[in-house]
Amino acid sequence: MAHFIDRRLNGKNKSTVNRQRFLRRHKQQIKESIADAVNKRSITDVDSGEDITIPSRDIREPSFHQGKGGQRDIVHPGNDQFTPGDRIERPPGGAGQGGAGEGQASPDGEGQDEFVFQISKDEYLDLLFEDLELPNLQKNQMNKIVEWKTFRSGYKSQGVPANIAIVKTLQNSLARRTAMTAGKRRKLQELEQALTLLFNTEPAQPFEEERIKKEIEVLRQKINRTPFIDTFDLRYKNYERRPQPSSQAVMFCLMDVSGSMDQATKDIAKRFYILLYLFLNRTYKNVDVVFIRHHTQAKEVDEHEFFYSQETGGTIVSSALRMMDDIVKKRYRPEEWNIYAAQASDGDNWADDSPGCRELLDKHILPLSRYYSYIEITRRAHQTLWREYETLQNSHDNFAMQNIRTVDDIFPVFRELFKKQVS
Repeated sequence: MAHFIDRRLNGKNKSTVNRQRFLRRHKQQIKESIADAVNKRSITDVDSGEDITIPSRDIREPSFHQGKGGQRDIVHPGNDQFTPGDRIERPPGGAGQGGAGEGQASPDGEGQDEFVFQISKDEYLDLLFEDLELPNLQKNQMNKIVEWKTFRSGYKSQGVPANIAIVKTLQNSLARRTAMTAGKRRKLQELEQALTLLFNTEPAQPFEEERIKKEIEVLRQKINRTPFIDTFDLRYKNYERRPQPSSQAVMFCLMDVSGSMDQATKDIAKRFYILLYLFLNRTYKNVDVVFIRHHTQAKEVDEHEFFYSQETGGTIVSSALRMMDDIVKKRYRPEEWNIYAAQASDGDNWADDSPGCRELLDKHILPLSRYYSYIEITRRAHQTLWREYETLQNSHDNFAMQNIRTVDDIFPVFRELFKKQVS
């Protein structure tokens, strides 16, 4: 019997549950495929969906079927060549010779089918950034622009029908009806007992019985006229807005665009920053991103100019660090903002400028920053800038540095820099 499982894209939301179950079940294989695919993407399509390939052996579904019952007599054919325990040799022939079907067989006689499906942009980004976070992020004091969050806060007697509290309303109704009819029910019970006593008393008293019956009927009508739900009973869910501490953060992106940064190196740096930019926008709110390009001079630019400008020149890394320090002092008070920075360079810098970079970071920037990451994109031996930064890595917990040699190193380095901390 054939089994069909609907894993089409969510047309009219008919297979949403099956799709989410499939993504959860094969999450590890999907994440591995995404890690392999991210380095093959160009800058322009990094935020689109992805075709994911999973070996078919990993997606086989268990199946149950009705077994043959009863007793059966089976005659098995015999042979005059083999006995139990003999090893049967593989048929001779390689690729294209072992069978009569069309297509190419694997040369070693083994192979596997693959299952390919498309994940959306949102699913792709969720899985890509699932285990990442900004290190050392802390709640700051209340901002001038206060963020509010809505909380449940008891009940109120007026509101809109959408917020009516049904259980609380019925409880009030029951309490009101019980209080309003308690005396009448006691009187009704007394009259019913008196009427029963008259029925069992000789001689009969028809006029007294008729009077008691009328009183009983009047009491029952009064009890029945008590409304089941009155406007007095209605209760509505109450909500109140409370101010919440805001985790404001700013990320400084410092990129070297000097002449020593060839096009391939710049392309790697841009891919790294695009990953970072998508991660921040996808994972956090209230994160400002400041883009700084530098050669001999630093310049604050917008997103488009940062990624696509062709400006180039010599190399003075300290110019970017000084600009970052000035911007922090003017616009981002450390008491109110979590300050982060990611610097990318090929490490080529004037020898007498590298000690100044270390001093700027050590005395001005790192004491105010939550986390500072330096990425050096080079296959050559490290130069003075890397050696100066190594001293900072040994003395500051909020400083990290990594080397990217090829495109394949981008995502592993990114995950290493922004992996979730173990509390």
